[in-house]
Amino acid sequence: MTVFAKSAEGQVNWERFLAQRTHDMKSSAIRELLKISQLPDVISFAGGLPAPELFPVREIEEACTYLLRQEPKQALQYSTTEGHPPLREFLAESMAKYGIHHGPDNILITTGSQQALDLIGKVFIDPGAHVLTGCPTYLGAIQAWRAYQARFVTLPLDDDGMRVEMLEDVVKETPVRFIYVLPNFHNPAGTTLREDRRRHLAELARKYDLLIVEDDPYGALRYEGEDLIPIAALAPERTIYLGTFSKTLTPGLRIGWIVAPQEIRQRLVMAKQGADLHTSTFDQMIANDIAQRGILKVHVRSLRTIYAERMRTMLDALEEFWPDGCSWTHPQGGLFLWARTPESLDSLALLPTALEHKVAYVPGVNFYPYEDGGTNAMRLNFSNAKPDMIVEGIRRLGEAIKDDLRG
Repeated sequence: MTVFAKSAEGQVNWERFLAQRTHDMKSSAIRELLKISQLPDVISFAGGLPAPELFPVREIEEACTYLLRQEPKQALQYSTTEGHPPLREFLAESMAKYGIHHGPDNILITTGSQQALDLIGKVFIDPGAHVLTGCPTYLGAIQAWRAYQARFVTLPLDDDGMRVEMLEDVVKETPVRFIYVLPNFHNPAGTTLREDRRRHLAELARKYDLLIVEDDPYGALRYEGEDLIPIAALAPERTIYLGTFSKTLTPGLRIGWIVAPQEIRQRLVMAKQGADLHTSTFDQMIANDIAQRGILKVHVRSLRTIYAERMRTMLDALEEFWPDGCSWTHPQGGLFLWARTPESLDSLALLPTALEHKVAYVPGVNFYPYEDGGTNAMRLNFSNAKPDMIVEGIRRLGEAIKDDLRG
């Protein structure tokens, strides 16, 4: 019979049983904020949500019907940890067009790219190990790696992405397990890493024997300019590349992937076996069916057109409704832009006022590993609201900012 330790009040003192690493875990600020911002009268720029009205529902229904009629035993059965072979073949062929020439055996299908981040933490991060990232950076990466007790070393960002020219001085002083970079339409900053910086990063990685984690969830959603070469094409032997269907197909399928050198991929496979054995076979086969039939390509083309309009609508509304002293990035693609207010304004303290105006955003401080920046910044998502709602939401947020500045 198990006897549980109890507090003086007679309740179980769960803190006694928790692993030490849990004290570094924090709930996702975005997930918590979504509970509030999804109220029907709130215009939300907070989540990184694709537009639900654009989901290819009919095509997914057709794929489900086909699979359950033609391949039910495979679709509903256990599968290999590495992932559905035809889907990995499709991904290998697709990425080759961008210069990433790894084969299907270098690909691991994951349950969303968030699982990929967790697996990387599990395989590479010991307590106290340093991870180098731009700042601000993706909140999900901070959350995943903080659980493994990582310490973060950061480089600033400008309008051309991470300041790679500052990297050499940092790695001379601090050994890092890997460099985390979001080169295309950065989350949250909306910036794109310039090609010369990508090449310089690859050169420095070879010079100092560094590993790069290239996170590319938005690369297919380019609205302006030309595609830039992936870092995984410049330094394939030392880059782990992450992709996902969450932004181009639907997030509910939870299909992501890792591309990595064979020795690394095998370690990640073993880590995944301890997590969930394999990603949903059925979901993988749905994604593969839609991709192989050319539906995904057509769908992405449509997303680019619609999201580009929404991005331009938000940029125009910011120019019209926000006060002097504010600035924002001008993304070439993706789902976000990064806005800054005058330094006297605290975007975290402003949030209750914004919610009173029935509009929501994510305060910038959430994207800094040690909450030492972003106090006058915010992330704004433009993909999830239609143009008229974007204009009204930016107007409301502009009024909240003006109210705060007037004191």
